[in-house]
Amino acid sequence: MFAPRPATDAASRRLLVVADSDSYVKWGAALASKLAKPWHVELVVLASPVQPSPTQLGHALAGTGFSPSRTRVLHLDDLDGLLDVFDPHAVLLSLRGPFVRVVAPRIERRPNRPVLVSGFPGLTIPAVPKAVIYREQTDLIVLHSRREVREFRANAAELGFGTTFALATLPFLGSPRERDAAADRTDVVFATQAKVPTERDERVHLLSAFAELARREPDRRVVVKVRARRGEAQTHAETFDYADLVPEVDAPANLVIEDGPMAERLERAGALVTVSSTAALESIALGIPTLLVDDYGVSPAMINTVFEGSGLFGSTGDLVAGRFRTADAAWLADNYFHAAQADDWVRRLESFVEARGVVPLRRLVRRRDLSGGRLRVAFERRRMLGEHDRSLLGALAWGVGVPARGVVRRLRRVRRRLAGAPAAFVAPVRRTAVDASVDGGGVQGDVTEVGLRVPVQ
Repeated sequence: MFAPRPATDAASRRLLVVADSDSYVKWGAALASKLAKPWHVELVVLASPVQPSPTQLGHALAGTGFSPSRTRVLHLDDLDGLLDVFDPHAVLLSLRGPFVRVVAPRIERRPNRPVLVSGFPGLTIPAVPKAVIYREQTDLIVLHSRREVREFRANAAELGFGTTFALATLPFLGSPRERDAAADRTDVVFATQAKVPTERDERVHLLSAFAELARREPDRRVVVKVRARRGEAQTHAETFDYADLVPEVDAPANLVIEDGPMAERLERAGALVTVSSTAALESIALGIPTLLVDDYGVSPAMINTVFEGSGLFGSTGDLVAGRFRTADAAWLADNYFHAAQADDWVRRLESFVEARGVVPLRRLVRRRDLSGGRLRVAFERRRMLGEHDRSLLGALAWGVGVPARGVVRRLRRVRRRLAGAPAAFVAPVRRTAVDASVDGGGVQGDVTEVGLRVPVQ
């Protein structure tokens, strides 16, 4: 079923990238493309409810060393056969956190297993302990700022995990010199997100501000850049599609809805606006004025606390007036724009590979969330694979687990009401941050498990 591994010399190394959603495909492909010889890299997408469409796949792989024609969609049950044939030295699990928990154990138990690597495609501040727990069966977690490394290491230490963290510049960040000098750079690009803002009226309000800007500046295009077309899956489910809301704001002709690679939209951008998207980092890297709309709050739930101190926040009033921002230099140094020499992920990866060549790597045993045993594991698999889960135990676990989870949640709500406590709050401290991967998330969206909701005690 699988082609034999490539003929390479003894010094070569093989990396397999295993991805799921469009955000994680983009990140995994871009990160792996930074590896030079002697690395040989292959990428596969696991079949799941969030796998990208052919169009999304092409957009996610744009500018990387991979092409859609070389990228296979693989069922999880076929992963073992690919591992047998390709025999990778390392596997990059470019997956949402709950999916890492499903896939990592089946690789971890292989004889002389490969190095297991994971990470995030975007913003992960504040850093959530759950994000580390989901990835406890990986050797190396790749992060993208000095601040992220500090916070994740602190979380791992509190959990008693020996996880290694590494620093890498976000792989899809460009630089001002890479922009086309001849491009017409007048567009105002709005980088949308599936998760924020949440409410329909907030989205209409935000879209109305863009419509007003378009009316005031008829010679500029105002581009609402969406992550997916209608019917296409995303890392996060989107309830209120901007394309459906446009008729409500009396939009002028120069307000347009577009999809496609963010890099292409930024080629013509004179400014970028978002609530909290990683696209803000792409625009900063290219020297494009940027605005983070804060009308809907600054909180872990809005996935935007990382931008505190950046100088990028402003209101929809600033948006309509065209008052865009540039980022604070001190914030940049600690958040995603460190010097390239600080990157150590390749060195750490190769150290693990070299150690594996001497003695098999240590076992990575799951130590958290063990209640439920095999039924829990089957439920977690079913949750990630959806209709692609072929197991009878998965169907049984889903049939039992979904109603049971509903009962538990109702009992918790009743208990809180009887205690007279508020339903929940999103704690504004470091350890209660957002991991884009909970509940099918991916940072930003990817993510991202937006907010660890904690009962008030």
